[in-house]
Amino acid sequence: MPGQGARHVPVMCSGRIGTRRSSRPVAARAAGDLDVVTGAARRLVATRPTNNGIRDVVGELLAVAEAGGDVQRAAADLAERYRAGYRALGEHAASLIPDGATVLTHCWADAYLTETVAAVLRSGKRIQAICTETRPYLQGARLTAESLAEMGVPTRLITDGMAAHLMSRGEVTTVVTGADRVTMDGAVVNKIGTLQIAVAAHAFGVPFVALVQAPDRQAATADDVELEDRDGDEVLHCLGRRTASARVTGVYPAFDVTPPRFVSAVVTDRGRFSPYDLASYHAAAQGGA
Repeated sequence: MPGQGARHVPVMCSGRIGTRRSSRPVAARAAGDLDVVTGAARRLVATRPTNNGIRDVVGELLAVAEAGGDVQRAAADLAERYRAGYRALGEHAASLIPDGATVLTHCWADAYLTETVAAVLRSGKRIQAICTETRPYLQGARLTAESLAEMGVPTRLITDGMAAHLMSRGEVTTVVTGADRVTMDGAVVNKIGTLQIAVAAHAFGVPFVALVQAPDRQAATADDVELEDRDGDEVLHCLGRRTASARVTGVYPAFDVTPPRFVSAVVTDRGRFSPYDLASYHAAAQGGA
């Protein structure tokens, strides 16, 4: 599966920065070379300001570059660390999904979701999936549904407005989504449409589980997160064809914020946490250091 989605980008961009740095001589600690790397890093971070994964990877690799270290080796190690984190997250999340569950998911949670489903299947459990199509880019239809079907999971596709109705009929056991960012107060920042699904899940007693490698200690609340607003023209088109009247304009807020009261659990590479106790994630790391 091609790497699409912000949660996969840290692995890819670590390679990009490592290659850019290592393509110059090691004498390349020179200011000019670091300027090239720093410029590339800034551009990468600017591509997805809502998701903190790119920022974190870039910061770590820039520190190696500035110290004159082997950035290519550091990038490879970092990519493997992220992959190991995805696998651990998947094992933790799988424990929250019962045998026979129907899991509803939104947008494309890439390795967070595929590692979770792989762990579910390894445990011998069988599940079904419902994917929202996720307008306007259709990530759910084009990426999530295809990936889950490839893994052997019976998968159904719905439009974005159908989730609450299916929950009201008892057709959804658990909602599982990725998160572009989780703030320290337990707010889940994710693809637009996540909030309405979480609210519906809360109303109908369906657990809502958010997957993220780590809560962002630099974001105390959602006020600390830049929420992208994208070109409203995207809403007026589908698969390259205009579907709306020429008389109207579009609005495209790309992300929304789900308050912690609608979140049943936040699952990370270190286990499951209450959205009200995310400080424990970082406390556990410090205690083990």
